[in-house]
Amino acid sequence: MNQPIIVLMIVFTFSFGGALLGMWLRTILPEHHLDDDSKDTVKLGIGLIATMAALVLGLITASAKGSFDAADAAVKNTAIDVITLDRTLARYGPETGEIRSALKRVIGDRINMVWPQGSSKTTILDPMRSRTGSEAEELANAIRALKPHNDSQRALQSRALNFTEALLQARWLIFAGTEKSIPLPFLVILVFWLTFIFASFGLFAPRNTTVLVVLFICAVSVGSAVFLIVELGTPFDGLLKISGDPFRYVYAHLNQ
Repeated sequence: MNQPIIVLMIVFTFSFGGALLGMWLRTILPEHHLDDDSKDTVKLGIGLIATMAALVLGLITASAKGSFDAADAAVKNTAIDVITLDRTLARYGPETGEIRSALKRVIGDRINMVWPQGSSKTTILDPMRSRTGSEAEELANAIRALKPHNDSQRALQSRALNFTEALLQARWLIFAGTEKSIPLPFLVILVFWLTFIFASFGLFAPRNTTVLVVLFICAVSVGSAVFLIVELGTPFDGLLKISGDPFRYVYAHLNQ
């Protein structure tokens, strides 16, 4: 079971469990703890906590969406750099044929690691754990070792090296942008707030099926919101993932 599903279950369990706890507390608390003055005071406190929880959720959502969009843009820009590098090498001359073939092989291997076919395969993002990292550096060395014969080839070699270095940098930028979107302390505090909020709902709500269904739906909704945030924080895994179509399109047009 992946992390977003676990987070969803935790948030739902504590939220709905808090509502049930509040309903149970209503049966054992003295009547003067549930009078109008007590209700007003509790509502003020819960309103403050609900406002803080909403602000935290909003900030985390914006941060997760920003990280997701940045990683998506990095993937598309990298795909553009790859096809431009291939065309630059093609313009250099036939002596770059082996380098272009190696580039296509590296891109194919990277696609298989980041967007593997089949649910049983694990996504590999860390450049240090894949052989494509060293192969990409070898490409840069091979381009640097070219012996240009005229100014045009020297300019194309320089441009190809710039694209290669940009690709080497992009792999680290993409990997660095896949950190967890919700730090554990934030999640613990958020779950505590949500539990307390739902406990107050159950404390003053009538005990009937309609109320239970509404509280259940509210708990599912809150859990789903946190689930989406965690999903956005893992852009290469889960239901919400960055598409590999730009790289597949580029791969199909390499060496042409």
